[in-house]
Amino acid sequence: MAVHVVLYQPEIPANTGNIARTCAATGVPLHLIRPLGFSTDDKMLKRAGLDYWEFVDIHYYDSLDDFFEKNKGNMYYLSKFGTQDHAKFDYSDLEQDHYFLFGKETTGLPKDLIQSNIDRCLRIPMNDHVRSLNLSNTAAILVYEALRQQGFPGLH
Repeated sequence: MAVHVVLYQPEIPANTGNIARTCAATGVPLHLIRPLGFSTDDKMLKRAGLDYWEFVDIHYYDSLDDFFEKNKGNMYYLSKFGTQDHAKFDYSDLEQDHYFLFGKETTGLPKDLIQSNIDRCLRIPMNDHVRSLNLSNTAAILVYEALRQQGFPGLH
């Protein structure tokens, strides 16, 4: 698969649930880096109405280091401090994996990770009236931009 969503220590179950729905609808794998701010056991998922969870290709990691050891490809870091327009990158190569890393809702990605990868820190253009978009909206924008560039493989 060429497009991946990575959530670093997500805190809000509704955001992760919405992102999981986008992943289920598009066939995009979801990577979750612990600790999570909620439970993903069957009882909790059913109560939240996440009946599509079984259709998500989901991977769990105990740390960022664990994630990076097991995954290689183009890494893109979403941050309010990002300086690169998300639409200026080429995600069209279906042979290459493209990982979109999103941080915690409250604190984002670790500052040292942002600083050492500033040339791959993306931002979605917006005005100055809000500081950021909702995490699940941002993930959907990125997933669909990458899939659009790839010709929406496997989707109809």
